[in-house]
Amino acid sequence: MEKKDYYDILGVDHSATKDDIKKAYRKLALKYHPDKNKEKGAEEKFKEISEAYAVLYDDEKRKMYDQYGHAGIDQQYSTEDIFRTTDFGDIFRGMGFDFNDIFEQFFGGRSGYTRRSQAQRGNDIRYDVEIRLEDAYRGVTTELEVPRTELCDTCKGTGARPGSNPKRCSTCGGTGQMQVSRRTAFGMFTQISDCSRCHGQGTIIEDPCRSCRGRGSVQKTRKIEVHIPKGIDDGAHLRLAGQGEHPQGVRQSGDLYVVVHMKHHPVFERRGADLYRKAKISFPQAALGTILSVETLQGKEKLKIPEGTQQGTLFKLKGSGMPKIQGSGYGDLYVLIQINTPKNLSKRAKLLLEEVERELQYSDETYK
Repeated sequence: MEKKDYYDILGVDHSATKDDIKKAYRKLALKYHPDKNKEKGAEEKFKEISEAYAVLYDDEKRKMYDQYGHAGIDQQYSTEDIFRTTDFGDIFRGMGFDFNDIFEQFFGGRSGYTRRSQAQRGNDIRYDVEIRLEDAYRGVTTELEVPRTELCDTCKGTGARPGSNPKRCSTCGGTGQMQVSRRTAFGMFTQISDCSRCHGQGTIIEDPCRSCRGRGSVQKTRKIEVHIPKGIDDGAHLRLAGQGEHPQGVRQSGDLYVVVHMKHHPVFERRGADLYRKAKISFPQAALGTILSVETLQGKEKLKIPEGTQQGTLFKLKGSGMPKIQGSGYGDLYVLIQINTPKNLSKRAKLLLEEVERELQYSDETYK
């Protein structure tokens, strides 16, 4: 779809002054700002008028647009380049809006009136923790010792000694960025890079904080309590919002992701919410039937073994498995029967078994 003329979008003519353009944009921005206008199409309109303002209010971009139209802008500037050097803060200051939040939501970046480092979010942290099956059955609260980068408590992240303040960088005027322009066949080509003096921060620290040595952030190990819910399975991730890295210059902390691992259990094998275990019985118990006392995670339960039970038979104790982390109830416990064949029989035991064998040959259908 062909783009509309930027002047028409703002409702100004081609001879409009910068003040005219600013007033027109402010009026339209108040009308279509997403915090105020929830109608369909308002967000797209807000993007459109913001792009028009960003181009026409900048002398170099406006000159390029007047000469070559949208083709000149599109060939020389990315979306980020269009918005990077535009001071939207001057427009929205005092209006109760944070244009940076809107800019990040719509365009995936930040507007030009803040330092580029402020567009960043602190890194997330991964912490692996190992728990027992019994802990997963009941749920457990544990304390983690997490090393992380966080804002310096002494200077509150400014990097400057308490009582002093960072100075605005005179080289870049506090934007943290420098523009280098050169003429091409299409007009002036503008390249934007970090300021070499303040390294993109926009400020210079003349009297650094002694605690962080001017960095604004320090390395600390924090004790963080985490509740691991019952029913959690191996490999599950728990997200603790805002408990990740928070270095100097970022507006938002990262998150802490706790990855849960299950220790090997000597008795139970887990498959989702169900548990499996083995139980050994003697040949007479298998032949005659018996009542077993089976150990579960919630105590001992009775399991009836009917006569004639075969090796490898699987019995189910309903509701004796793991808690279901999503939904209510519990899984089941499956008991695999293993018939224990005796060794080193006494002479009398052998004679008795031989007698049983002869009896089975006459009475059991399987031997006929």
